[in-house]
Amino acid sequence: MQEKLKVAVIGGGAAGFFSAINVSSNYPEASVTLFEKSTKLLAKVAISGGGRCNITNGSSSIKELSSAYPRGRKFMKKLLTQFTTSDIRNWFDQKGVASKVESDNRVFPISDNSKSVVDCLIREARSSGVDIQMRQPVTAISQSNGKIKLSIKDTFQMVDKVIIATGGSPSERGFKWLESLGHQIVKPVPSLFTFNMPKNPVTRLMGVSVPNAIARIQGTKLESEGPLL
Repeated sequence: MQEKLKVAVIGGGAAGFFSAINVSSNYPEASVTLFEKSTKLLAKVAISGGGRCNITNGSSSIKELSSAYPRGRKFMKKLLTQFTTSDIRNWFDQKGVASKVESDNRVFPISDNSKSVVDCLIREARSSGVDIQMRQPVTAISQSNGKIKLSIKDTFQMVDKVIIATGGSPSERGFKWLESLGHQIVKPVPSLFTFNMPKNPVTRLMGVSVPNAIARIQGTKLESEGPLL
């Protein structure tokens, strides 16, 4: 009897879950395991959009959407052509999570609660047969006899395919894994990040959301306008 194709997905975030669900749904004969190092699944999804989870953008223009990524415009065009903002809305709608487009073109679940999205992804993963393993940090990846060896805590697992969905990380561990497997990495640069200002008066704005705010840097002409989340 031929062995099942074993696929490992590393990372229990939005990318990891969506990958695991689609692999398991499109290749039902495969054995799909998702590894998450922490005790929480989809933690960033739960807090995104002020706890409402902004699913995608309401624009259907690939040109308009890709223009928001000046360093990766060509790459984003390819991605958005293969899977559009309408596709992601339709996917969630078919799974019972209807969405709405707000005036600033952000798309949220009608429930206005990120729990709808989190519950949907976990439910779909489990119903499609994905084995979700928590507190399972993958510490190394290597190739061995045509298989991929995952070192996990004090043991290891052998798989046929691996999807690394660990997101951006200061340690760049995921990038090192890919390099060890022969991939070339374009040096990452910060795109969306936080400022640590514990004693700054601006911290009083924590938890405040307004639909339209203007932020300026004193002494310069730099300013940005948009929703404050």
